[in-house]
Amino acid sequence: MMDRTHARPDDRLASVFRFATELVAWVATPWALAGTSWLPAALSVVVLIGLPTVFATPGDKAQVMVPVPGAVTILLVLLQLTAAVVSAWLVWPVWAAVVVSVLAATTLVTERPRWRWLLTSARRP
Repeated sequence: MMDRTHARPDDRLASVFRFATELVAWVATPWALAGTSWLPAALSVVVLIGLPTVFATPGDKAQVMVPVPGAVTILLVLLQLTAAVVSAWLVWPVWAAVVVSVLAATTLVTERPRWRWLLTSARRP
């Protein structure tokens, strides 16, 4: 029987906001970097999609290739949020960048229960 204090919180709503922000990061970041060179634009997609795919906290995803502590998963989410906001402000109109900023702020708020869970000692690989 699983101890309820260490049960993964219901993060369906947080997942919607997190995924929407990830999509923005995946689109806006290469767009922002494309002006410098195609290589950083392509690498940004590899980093933003590849790192969270490869590195995950056990119990947070069904399939974990390389287990990492919860703090690493949180840092990867923060990377996505930062990339989305910064890139949106660099390449999109102000109204769109404001929407992305609000989306990222909402993600930060809705992620808090999951992040607390990820930081518990039970989540360390």
